[in-house]
Formats: sequence, C-alpha cells, structure tokens
Amino acid sequence: MGIASEVFGDALPLAERYAEFLADAGVERGLIGPREVDRLWERHLINCAVVEEAIPEGAEVVDIGSGAGLPGIVLAIVRPDLSITLLEPLLRRTTFLNEVVEMLELENVEVRRGRAEEAARELSVDIATARAVAPLERLAKWALPLLRPGGELLAMKGERAATELEEAQPVLKRFGVRTTELLQVGRGKVEPPTTLVRVVAEREPRRQSGRGRLVGKGDAKRSRKRSS
Repeated sequence: MGIASEVFGDALPLAERYAEFLADAGVERGLIGPREVDRLWERHLINCAVVEEAIPEGAEVVDIGSGAGLPGIVLAIVRPDLSITLLEPLLRRTTFLNEVVEMLELENVEVRRGRAEEAARELSVDIATARAVAPLERLAKWALPLLRPGGELLAMKGERAATELEEAQPVLKRFGVRTTELLQVGRGKVEPPTTLVRVVAEREPRRQSGRGRLVGKGDAKRSRKRSS
C-alpha cells in the first residue's frame, strides 16, 4: 500500500472504495475474475493509474470499452483535472459504471452507452484510452475517428505491443497518423512498467504529453506542468 499511497496521494480513500466494490460487485457481476481480487492493486489499479503520466493537464479523455472502469475510473480518481467519458456498449457494464461514479461522486466522469463507431459522430477528444479491448489494428479504427487533430490514442498493451504496432501499420497509414511509438510508464511503481502504444492523429498536438519514458531511449523523460 506504500506504492498505492504514492500513486494516488489524497485520492487513496476513493481508490480503496473502488477496489472494494470491484472485489465485491465487480466479481459477482462477472466484470472481473475472482482470481484477480488478490492482485487488484498492482495488476489493475496501479497499473492503470500510472497511465496518467502520459496525459496532459486538463485533457478530455474517452475510455473505449471501459468495462469495469479500467483505466477510465482510475484515471478519474487520480486526475480530477481530466474530463473523462466512459464508453461502453453493454448495459450491465454501464449500470456498474454509473454506480461507481455515483458512489465515488466523480464529477469529472460521464458514462455513455454505445460503440465507438457511433460515438464518433458526437465525440471529439484529446486522448483515447483502452485496455484489453481489441488488437491495435481494430482498436485504431475505432479510436482515431474520436480524436481531434493531434489527439492521441494511448493503448495499454502487454508483451505483444511491438508486434501489434507493426501489424497495425497499414491501418495507421490509411488514417494518416503523425507518429507512433511505445512508451513505458510507472517505472519504480509497478513491475513490469505499464506499456503503452501511443498513436498521434494527423499532426503533433499543441500540448506535450507527460512523463512517459520512450522504450529504448535511455533515461530521458518528457515533462509536463502539474497543478499544485
């Protein structure tokens, strides 16, 4: 819990309530497996919370296929400056998400039931996040239409991140993306560090994204201003 306290700071009590709800109602309703309860913090909450290192101040975020709220709810807890839409097509999951938002009084969160293809007609955001939703080749087709010019897809991926990025190149080229790269965030907080595939839509964003470390780029870190 020492790392959790470092990551969540004053928001730790909210994270603890969310963890308790995940371990109870989340398991009961099939949103998270019972075997995950003992590793909720490291594998799920902290793993998702460190994604905030790659998100600029005050960004509008859509969490695609939010499910149990990972990473969307976690990001809303750790970064109240963000405006977050939890996009989820299944009713039982949106019901769960609405209960969490109400329970934790998360004023920076909107739950929206629907698919990304439908939401693209109305949503235009700075950042799209996703965790365990689909291979990058498919995810890019859903996420990129939701982004403003210069917006970013931050896809949480595992060991196949580099392979998925390579396989998705034809799709990414069709969308005319500006840059793609692999980032690792959460060094010293979660092991292994969380791997993100970062895809920048159309042109470079006006704001620089956070402190995520480029894979294979030594110890250089990006920096961003944080409110006190």
